[in-house]
Amino acid sequence: METEKQLKMPQILQRIPLGGVGLVIGSILTVIGFGAYFADMPTLNLAGFFYGIPLLLGGLALKAAELPPVPWRQPTPPEVMAHRTQATPTQNQIRQEVTRYRYGEKVHLGAALERLKLGATDEEWPVLVGIHEELRDNHYTLVLTFDSPDVPWTMWQEKVEKLTNFFGPDIQIALHQPQEEMVELALLSTR
Repeated sequence: METEKQLKMPQILQRIPLGGVGLVIGSILTVIGFGAYFADMPTLNLAGFFYGIPLLLGGLALKAAELPPVPWRQPTPPEVMAHRTQATPTQNQIRQEVTRYRYGEKVHLGAALERLKLGATDEEWPVLVGIHEELRDNHYTLVLTFDSPDVPWTMWQEKVEKLTNFFGPDIQIALHQPQEEMVELALLSTR
C-alpha cells in the first residue's frame, strides 16, 4: 500500500490502462513512421520510428505487467454511499487501490496476503475477484471476495484475530464462505 510520501496520480489516470494507451499511440506513430519511410519523408520517418517503436515496446511491457482493477460485485446503494463517512482510512485505501490498474504485481493486496501468511507462495495466495460495499448493523462495510482454492476455510478462520490486528483499529472482521473455495472478508467499520 502506498505511503503518504509517494506521489498520487489523479483518479481518472488510475482507471486508464497505461499499457493500452502506450500500445495504441506507439502503434499509430510506428505506422506513420513506416508510411513516411515508404513515402520518402525522412523527418516524419525518424519521428515515427524514434517515438513510435519505444512507445510500442513500453506499452507491451506495461501490458505484460498489468493487473486490472477488481470488479464491483454489485452497485453501491445510495444509503451505503451516505455512510462512507464512517469508512476508516484503511477501508478507503483498500477500495482505491484494488479498483485501479496496478503494474508489476501478481495479485491485489499481495503484500498483505504475504504478511498474513495466507498461502506459502504467491501462486497459492487467494485472488481478489470482487468487491462491494454494504451496511451491517448500520455501519459501513467493505466486502472483499477471494477465490481461495489453495488456502482452506479453516486457515481463514484461524487468522481472524490476525486479520483484525492487521487491518487496524476501528475495523471488525467477519468471514463468510458463500461457496467452496470462495471467501468473503468483510471489513466492518466500528466508528
